[in-house]
Amino acid sequence: MARILGLDEAGRGSVVGPLVVGAFLVEPEGVDRLLEIGVADSKLLSAQQRERIFLTLPSIGECDAIVLPPREIDAYVARGHLNQLEARAFGALVARLGPDEVRADACDPDARRFARTISRWAGPTPARIVARHHFDRDDPIVGAASIVAKVRRDRAIERLRRQLGTELGSGYPSDPRTIDFLRERLAVEVGVPGYVRASWATMQRVMPDRPARTLDAFDP
Repeated sequence: MARILGLDEAGRGSVVGPLVVGAFLVEPEGVDRLLEIGVADSKLLSAQQRERIFLTLPSIGECDAIVLPPREIDAYVARGHLNQLEARAFGALVARLGPDEVRADACDPDARRFARTISRWAGPTPARIVARHHFDRDDPIVGAASIVAKVRRDRAIERLRRQLGTELGSGYPSDPRTIDFLRERLAVEVGVPGYVRASWATMQRVMPDRPARTLDAFDP
């Protein structure tokens, strides 16, 4: 029976915390079960719904994830290669899990190019790799991967919140709580702490003297 691997990420645009690439491997007969438990694009689910589904997923298929810390993200952003970093992580999960087919949510405007890049990082593999935009919305296997990625990232942010003993919001630049947190922390920190993406354009709002690149400046 062919095994299908879904791939997606969470935290690509955040300024605080990691980018998490999630994977879910399942046989075709498990798809109906995914629909029964309410799998969907993680962005369409509440935190409670995601957690409930996440705890059920191991009974249906195999979950895996790669966590990419801010310093690694900054190193790739410096070269304009954020998409390459994400494709590398996707490829590593393909190599690790050995699926027969791969369905990946594409971050590159050219989805076919993104599939080819994943294939290069995956090494020798018989898997057929397909990348599409909004695959997490349209396919329950990719939706399950999006839940794995989102829950793992949410848990990482919660651990950071407990470690620092302060509210830091969602970690995204659009969250006023995150901007307030950054201003307060950077006022007392020496340099940029390891949980913050120093390369993000948001840092120019918080620390105007710091150079940064914006997401729309990235090359594939």
